[in-house]
Amino acid sequence: MRREPTAAELKFWYEVRDRRLEGLKFRRQFTVGHYIADFVCIEAMLIVEIDGGQHAEAVAQDEARDTFLRSQGYRVLRFWNHDVLTNMRGVIDALLAAIPTRCTTPSPCPLPHMRGGEGANVIALPAYAGRRE
Repeated sequence: MRREPTAAELKFWYEVRDRRLEGLKFRRQFTVGHYIADFVCIEAMLIVEIDGGQHAEAVAQDEARDTFLRSQGYRVLRFWNHDVLTNMRGVIDALLAAIPTRCTTPSPCPLPHMRGGEGANVIALPAYAGRRE
């Protein structure tokens, strides 16, 4: 059952929903085993947890959870609510650093997939790319 998202989770979701971050699809409240991850990107095998103050006292439970999630092949990133709310640029930079690059050669890099079928002249670019500082 989905719970009510925190302000930090809502802010993070706004940044990554609709493939806004490098074209990657993130899902909210995704079940992995008997755990529910805050956010997951299956394509990058990445889980993002947005932690409130209660997690400062739940270190052992979080470690057990992270160990299980890693055993399933996921990389787990944890961010404090405060960081998401006050330093979203830093959170996004850390997230991008954790995602393997899709184009390993500096040039030429293949263009993103075309929309509209074969021969279409509209190129789908990642929505977040134009907002980088």
